[in-house]
Amino acid sequence: MRVFRGLTTRLPDPAAITIGNFDGVHQGHQALLARLMQQAGARGLPSTVVTFEPHPREFFTPQAAPVRLTSLREKLELLAACGVAQTVVLPFNHTLASQTAEQFMYDTLRDQLQCRYLLIGDDFRFGQRRSGDFQTLQQHAAQLGLALEAMTTIEHAGLRASSTAVRAALAQGELASATALLGRPYRISGRVMHGNKLGRTIGYPTANVQIKHNRPPLSGIFAVSVDGLGDRPWPGAASLGVRPTVTNDGLVTLEVYLFNFDRQIYGQHLGVRFHHKLRDEARFPDLPTLVERIGQDVIEAQAYFAQHPALLQPEALALAQPLI
Repeated sequence: MRVFRGLTTRLPDPAAITIGNFDGVHQGHQALLARLMQQAGARGLPSTVVTFEPHPREFFTPQAAPVRLTSLREKLELLAACGVAQTVVLPFNHTLASQTAEQFMYDTLRDQLQCRYLLIGDDFRFGQRRSGDFQTLQQHAAQLGLALEAMTTIEHAGLRASSTAVRAALAQGELASATALLGRPYRISGRVMHGNKLGRTIGYPTANVQIKHNRPPLSGIFAVSVDGLGDRPWPGAASLGVRPTVTNDGLVTLEVYLFNFDRQIYGQHLGVRFHHKLRDEARFPDLPTLVERIGQDVIEAQAYFAQHPALLQPEALALAQPLI
């Protein structure tokens, strides 16, 4: 997949385009992308996603913006896995935010992006103060020289597939619901960093996986599988949170204890997939009590994988990618 970071000149070729934040690349997004690629192929145009960095709500109200489901890297990986030909990452800044709806349609969409087919979700808004919508585009479609289509909402078990619904499921520890909405287990990827090495002193050495944002959408202790360590997922138990028993710095960490694993993997990029929540994070009175609880967590996580062996087969690595 080609990636254009910003637009200093127009795209090299006319394109079939969809526009949105695509946080999480959930089942609703995947249906939209499938339709985009179908229409792009029929029209002989490259399928193109236009997205924003940062999220517009992070730009306008950073303290009230929703937590991210995916980093930019993770989002691009998921879009590529869906088969998208190219993605344009527009920097969301004062210049873009101040564009009127007409400026966005004619200067950005028509002149820079060379849009010939546009597919949008039914809640898409654009332009200064979100003044543009599908009806606005309909009124200008002929002058813009594009075919226009809106995608209706995708539902799962009566619930609208949305980033908001995924965030809610993750926050409540309902990982089965989040998996169904995403079409895959929720996953955080990052590089293994050096930590304070406490785990190795208490018998549970962990991989400290870098996270890009300090506000992940879930927290607690989990049964996880890890990709990036070979031809099959590796089972483990993970702690995602602020480690209240051992520190008070408030920094969020993702630590993974990999079962029966003794290799050095500092610097490797791993993907951690969250399958089952074992418990909430808790403060323990002392380190021995914490160690005892970790032992119970490990036993429970191992029992979970014993009941779900398919999650650790080589073909389960495909679950790290979107299902269309």
